[in-house]
Amino acid sequence: MVASVSTVAYLGLEARSVEVQCNLVPGLPKFMIVGLPDKAVAESRERVRAAMAAIGLAMPPKHIVLNLSPADLPKEGSHFDLPIALALLAAMGVTDAEALSDYVVVGELALDGRIAPSPGVLLAALHAAGEGKGLICPAAQGAEAAWAGTGAVLAAPDLIGLLNHLKGQQLLGAPEPGEADAPGFGPDLKQVKGQETAKRALEIAAAGGHNLLMVGPPGAGKSLMASCLPGILPPLDAAEALEVSMVASVAGTLEGGRLTRTRPFRSPHHSASMAALTGGGLKVKPGEVSLAHLGVLFLDELPEFQRAVLDSLRQPLEAGTVSVARANAHVTFPARVQLVAAMNPCRCGHLGDPALACARAPRCAADYQAKVSGPLLDRIDLHVEVQPVTAADLVLPPPAEGSAEVAARVAAARVVQRARYGSDGPRTNAEADGPVLDRAATPDEPGRKLLAQAAEAMRMSARGYTRVLRVARTIADLAGAETVGRIHIAEALSYRRQAPRA
Repeated sequence: MVASVSTVAYLGLEARSVEVQCNLVPGLPKFMIVGLPDKAVAESRERVRAAMAAIGLAMPPKHIVLNLSPADLPKEGSHFDLPIALALLAAMGVTDAEALSDYVVVGELALDGRIAPSPGVLLAALHAAGEGKGLICPAAQGAEAAWAGTGAVLAAPDLIGLLNHLKGQQLLGAPEPGEADAPGFGPDLKQVKGQETAKRALEIAAAGGHNLLMVGPPGAGKSLMASCLPGILPPLDAAEALEVSMVASVAGTLEGGRLTRTRPFRSPHHSASMAALTGGGLKVKPGEVSLAHLGVLFLDELPEFQRAVLDSLRQPLEAGTVSVARANAHVTFPARVQLVAAMNPCRCGHLGDPALACARAPRCAADYQAKVSGPLLDRIDLHVEVQPVTAADLVLPPPAEGSAEVAARVAAARVVQRARYGSDGPRTNAEADGPVLDRAATPDEPGRKLLAQAAEAMRMSARGYTRVLRVARTIADLAGAETVGRIHIAEALSYRRQAPRA
């Protein structure tokens, strides 16, 4: 008799159907798993053997063959433990194979028979709902699986409890969806003294989802302003929260099935590798650019990152996705992020101060800034020079306007953008392109002339021209203007980095 159980294999944010087939044939006792299992799946034999012994069952004295079909799809992860155990128990006649046919099964087995959490349960639940099946998963992840909304969810604490439920001797209650955390808030903009130009750029970046680079001396408040950005961004809506949670589920960082309404804020150290930033590794996992999906990726001390690592962000920033190609897999993760970066003007950081600058100025500034490639800088919409904070600024009282007031204007601008583009269009002005951008951001005649003159004088690329239009559209939205005017174009141009002359 061949018994089969349905499970999934994860490729990026896609769950692929896998059938676990078990057959007991006469011969010398042996336990084989075939179908391109990785090391974790191959080790399932020992975990399954120990878990069955813990509930008083012995392995049958036969040749046990487990096939993971389709055989040419790589299988990775410990979540295959539970489906392998159930397929074996069904082949032994301990449980009914028909009762398992209506479920997709995921979960790791502990040696004492407990069912331990494993990454990707939310994806498996959504896949099971799409197939019209229920899901069997660890009890600790029942709240996470319940977010799928449809299909029965059996969240079992251990193997014996699951078997008793399937036999009708025990009832496992249906789990409730985990709570959605209220949006969290970081530092308030009232903590920032002075820096009115930088705070204006931060508001524009938040309203339109634009990339931002702040250049200034140490201690000017660049990192503080970047950490204020999540507090002025609108919270995630229900669909966006589910997208973010799917990435967290695959990465194994979704705790207690709790979805969050706060936009992600990731700040990797400048020693991060390319795999850490864009994803990859032996077992392909999402990187920082995907963990920051629909949120903020903050790169402090930008030139200190390896140049190849920074250049690996060029394609994700443009496409909103990152593709990790391996010999045995091609995985795509979402990466619709807002890049915020900060850097010193030179290595010593005091280029503009003759009393503190090093003797190599301005040569040291050119060498330091050249560590960041021009094509990457061209993808950053807003470039802001952050001035040093003086003692006179520090003794001033806190500004009257803080994050709450700025967040209200940002939210109003985002509402205008959502109404303009519709539910199926771009989320923000930063994502608008082609005919959609032409309809939304075509400037009036004075604005068009100014932009044409500036594009020639500043030697703008086609990408730079488009990004100026996007920023100008956001500035107009903040001002409540229907049409992009000359004043909006002028302000957008003031934030544009001018290409260096040969």
